[in-house]
Amino acid sequence: MKNNKTLNFIISAAILLLLPVLLQYMGNFWVRIADMALLYVLLALGLNIVVGYAGLLDLGFVAFFALGAYMYGLLASPHLTESFAWMAMMFPDGLHMPIYAVIPIAALLAGTFGILLGAPTLKLRGDYLAIVTLGFGEIIRVFLNNLDHPINITNGPKGLNQIDPITFFGLNMGKPQVVMGVEISSVTFYYYMFLALVVVSVIICHRLEFSRIGRAWMAIREDEIAAKAMGINTRNMKLLAFGMGATFGGVSGSMFAAFQQFVSPESFSLMESVMIVAMVVLGGIGHLPGVILGAVLLSALPEVLRWVSGVFDLQLLTGGRLDASILRQLLIALAMIIVMLWRPRGLWPTPEHGKSLQATMDAEKAADKAAAKADAKAAAAAAK
Repeated sequence: MKNNKTLNFIISAAILLLLPVLLQYMGNFWVRIADMALLYVLLALGLNIVVGYAGLLDLGFVAFFALGAYMYGLLASPHLTESFAWMAMMFPDGLHMPIYAVIPIAALLAGTFGILLGAPTLKLRGDYLAIVTLGFGEIIRVFLNNLDHPINITNGPKGLNQIDPITFFGLNMGKPQVVMGVEISSVTFYYYMFLALVVVSVIICHRLEFSRIGRAWMAIREDEIAAKAMGINTRNMKLLAFGMGATFGGVSGSMFAAFQQFVSPESFSLMESVMIVAMVVLGGIGHLPGVILGAVLLSALPEVLRWVSGVFDLQLLTGGRLDASILRQLLIALAMIIVMLWRPRGLWPTPEHGKSLQATMDAEKAADKAAAKADAKAAAAAAK
């Protein structure tokens, strides 16, 4: 068994390492899809801490994604030095902070806002919590869209451009490089960096899941009153879940800004939050492999369908009556409905949850049968 696990690990690692090289022969478009899929995996892992582990429904998670992206955009672009004369005097060559300094700042900012969001919602559950977090996400987007006057901080709906690409140990990931006579594109370099971040995030989430903190989160998810009666500080645990989940969103957002080299409020709409939640639910709430699978499928499927619609020219085939983007959304929604009807607990649900659920159902059936037999005996005794 151990040898099989080691072999599977080696094969999986080899596939992940060789994937961008193989995809690059088909075009950088496919490598770019893999890059965005890894970013969404980071987002889904962060939301899984809040929704999957702690059981707190968060529909405004895209706000932390936006905060991380704008933090990187402000600290690694000429926008602030162009808008503020005093900053231009301090940084005459422009404000171009390195990535290893921006990532902790973006994570800290997003984590702080996550705690600020969690503090007033500690006594809310279910639909009420979802509505409040949804409103928080929209508030952040509206602020980013309007903070261009009287002081231009976010450049409003025009967004931030000329954002610096990631430079790592002198390697500019925004430009293709020639390594041993082979030209490697910038999207391939970003793939390996995002893959490293995903691996580190998966290790952190896995360790959290089996730690005392993770078990406390799961106790709150199953029954908050019982968890509180057992001595768990539910207030601190909830705030910790919001803060740690938001940190993942902030890091992913900073990577998104460096990758796109442009950010605008349009990238952080409510639909993005819904899609991130759908990734966690579709893959399997609380199960790391399932969450990763759901994120990869839902992030890559729209782009694959975009390629299919371009190859077959679906709009021409229908005489212009059916727009390709509408058909793409229809197919994605239909696929999600079919999957949730076929696998209501997700494509790859957690085995422990399934076992406990089945054990509970079996116990309830046994109790019902015992009660029915007892009632039958009592009725027979009464008849005699």
